[in-house]
Amino acid sequence: MKEPQGARSAGGSGDARALARTLEAAEAAPPVESLDVVARLLRERLGATSVSFLIVDFTGSSVVRLGDAGSVETTRPAQRLALRGTRYDDVIRSQVPHVEERRGQAARVLAPVTNRGDAIGLLELFLPEPPDADMMREIGEAAHALAYVVIANRSFTDLYQWGRRTVPLSLAAEIQHRLLPPSLACEAAQFAIAGALEPAERVGGDTFDYVLDRDAVQLSVTDAMGHDVAAALLATLAVGALRRARRAGDSLPEQARQADEAVRQHGAEGYVTGQLLRISLLDGRTEFVNAGHPWPLRMRDGAVEQIVPDIDMPFGFQLPHTYRVQSLDLRPGDRLVLLTDGMLERNDPGLDLADLIVRTRELHPREAARALIGAVVDADGDHLKDDATVLCLDWHGLDSRERDAATGASLADASRPAR
Repeated sequence: MKEPQGARSAGGSGDARALARTLEAAEAAPPVESLDVVARLLRERLGATSVSFLIVDFTGSSVVRLGDAGSVETTRPAQRLALRGTRYDDVIRSQVPHVEERRGQAARVLAPVTNRGDAIGLLELFLPEPPDADMMREIGEAAHALAYVVIANRSFTDLYQWGRRTVPLSLAAEIQHRLLPPSLACEAAQFAIAGALEPAERVGGDTFDYVLDRDAVQLSVTDAMGHDVAAALLATLAVGALRRARRAGDSLPEQARQADEAVRQHGAEGYVTGQLLRISLLDGRTEFVNAGHPWPLRMRDGAVEQIVPDIDMPFGFQLPHTYRVQSLDLRPGDRLVLLTDGMLERNDPGLDLADLIVRTRELHPREAARALIGAVVDADGDHLKDDATVLCLDWHGLDSRERDAATGASLADASRPAR
């Protein structure tokens, strides 16, 4: 697939050189010290008196400040800074840098640290004087480089995992989070996708996954029967089998068959519901498999409708069955929402998901998914009966190759909260 214009930062040759220098210096440092390298470069080049990286936690509702990595005490719980109503929240939502000029004090600059729509966090600097356009360009390049640095190094250190864990995880939750894709959002010219998951008090085995290949984007949402570690292990079987088949280039029905076989052979009496989706980036053809899973919702022209599929057996049932591939009508401008039954089983029957999807239509999928999850959590008084999971896809179409996808913000006012 041709890389969309804007998928990388769109600066000039000088910006590219600055980005390359930052990446080269950070790459030469030990993974845990890469943040220090970026901070030191900004102090030297811009005269910054203070540089911090604030990473977004698992819930998306708060950030954790990571200053110099050497000063971070990872043996203690991370200290949360709530996002709601703050300037941090505005910058993450809008993906637009912010400069705060304060009379007699250092100017504060906030820049989004984002790669392909994955809002990793924020870069916060304090400068002796308000920055000019060239300095803001360099700060933007540094923030973009920092996103690459975090992505490249998070496989080698637990620092970033520590920063994202503002509450202790149970063993089941630890397993569950490892089944999710490394980035919970992805921005490309043809589409934007984002997922959100809120575990119940006893983890229920929800997962979601996506992958962008040369010719297609593939998505899956699964829900394992039961709670706690048993459900997490069941989910591990299903997700592992799906990924193995997908990476071998198998079709959706074959992916489903292998997941079904894995759960039947190793999952005792358990089962897993699932929804698998494949969108061709060559002709836009969309196909899916439904394995006993809640039906998807599609918003088109401001109206939400439920897609009613032919339903096949969940993965793991001992009865003879096959999996059918079905077509799905997906047009440019559509928003598709895949979910689990935890989004439907809530204490407040007055919560209308379809209406909420319409009211959040101008938000980026990343923010819309969080808004939907947040509404369900609020409706249950912060005590979910089951995991609640949403995977939100905006389809822009094959003629959108020139759409600017650098920052992962929608062209609408993404900073506006859902009403």
